[in-house]
Amino acid sequence: VQLQASGGGLVQPGGSLRLSCAPSGRTFSNTMAWFRQPPGKGREFVGALRWATGGGFFPVYADSVKGRFTISRDNAAVTMHLQMVSLKPEDTAVYYCAATSKNPVLSALSDVVMYDFWGQGTQVTVSS
Repeated sequence: VQLQASGGGLVQPGGSLRLSCAPSGRTFSNTMAWFRQPPGKGREFVGALRWATGGGFFPVYADSVKGRFTISRDNAAVTMHLQMVSLKPEDTAVYYCAATSKNPVLSALSDVVMYDFWGQGTQVTVSS
């Protein structure tokens, strides 16, 4: 599976951006996630969509983005999106999408080792 992330760019504080992550090859993964890597820092968890036992996906978010970021998948459950509003300078980072066929427990969703496939990253810069 190859993941293609897109939609990054330069935006002013308070602005919005929408990132997309499109897989090629195997098109279905039980869990897809977004991570980001701020300048000079390690990769950090943003949020994930995890397949629910009863069907459908449910989102999990890092506290730092809760209420501002929304993760979704299209109707075919293929492409994942990250809608970001009320952006802050501290949201500046390279954003990566990731996927796995596993269903990690909630506490493991933020662990980079749980994910088998990664996109190439897209730069988001929040600055006036």
